[in-house]
Parts: sequence; structure tokens; C-alpha cells
Amino acid sequence: MQVKVINTSPHALPSYQTEHAAGMDLRAFLTEPVRVPTLGRVLIPTGLYLEIPPGYEAQVRPRSGLAIRQGLTVLNSPGTIDADYRGEVKVALVNLSDQEVTIADGDRIAQIVFARYEQAQWQEVEQLSDTVRGTGGFGSTGHQ
Repeated sequence: MQVKVINTSPHALPSYQTEHAAGMDLRAFLTEPVRVPTLGRVLIPTGLYLEIPPGYEAQVRPRSGLAIRQGLTVLNSPGTIDADYRGEVKVALVNLSDQEVTIADGDRIAQIVFARYEQAQWQEVEQLSDTVRGTGGFGSTGHQ
């Protein structure tokens, strides 16, 4: 799959770091550091503009290291970038730690994963087929 990209940042394009990696790290593109207070939210630009092929989306996901070490995570995870969006890729971060976190230009802030999707067609019916699970909801398939 080819993704067209305009990179307005001085940072290299995201790349896969291992042979079987699903995601590529996104970097902050900032003119000055951004402080994120406890429970604060920020929108961090990346300097990247994408043209994703139809039938695909880009998913913006947290970096596990940032989440566990600094309490930073992607607020709307996973965030979806649709194939028809042409604006700058930005990452909505939230600080869930008990300390302020500072993000600097070039910091790895999230990862991006590309995924194929299909658009659904609704079919209205009067009844759904039976399953073993039935109407069991949250936690109904786990053990207590």
C-alpha cells in the first residue's frame, strides 16, 4: 500500500523499527516545548499531511512506553484518519500522571497504524439470530 505524504517538519518520515512492527512512531513538530499539566489535554502537530488510499484508514495509537513511564496517552484512542482527510495529522494527548509532562520538538508521541476497512450497509430486520452469549454485555464473557 502506498501512502502519499507531505512532510513539513525537519524530522524524518515515520518508519517501522522492526521487521514485524505494525506501527510507526509519530514525532512532535513544535516551535517551543509544550507543557501538559496533570489531567491536561493538548493537540500536538506532526507536520505530516497524508493521502491515504480509499479502503484504508490510519489509526493513531498510544506509545506503550510513554503511557507506562509518563502517563501520556492518546485521548481518542485509536484516533482515525479517514482516506479523504487532507489536513495536518495532529495527536490529542492527555496526561494521566500526577506530574506535569513536557513535550519537545521531535519527541515520539504516538504511533500510526494503517488498516483496511469496509463500509457497512444497514439491513433492518425484526429479529437477530441467537448465539450462546445472547445479550450478555460488559464482562459477560470473562471469569469472576
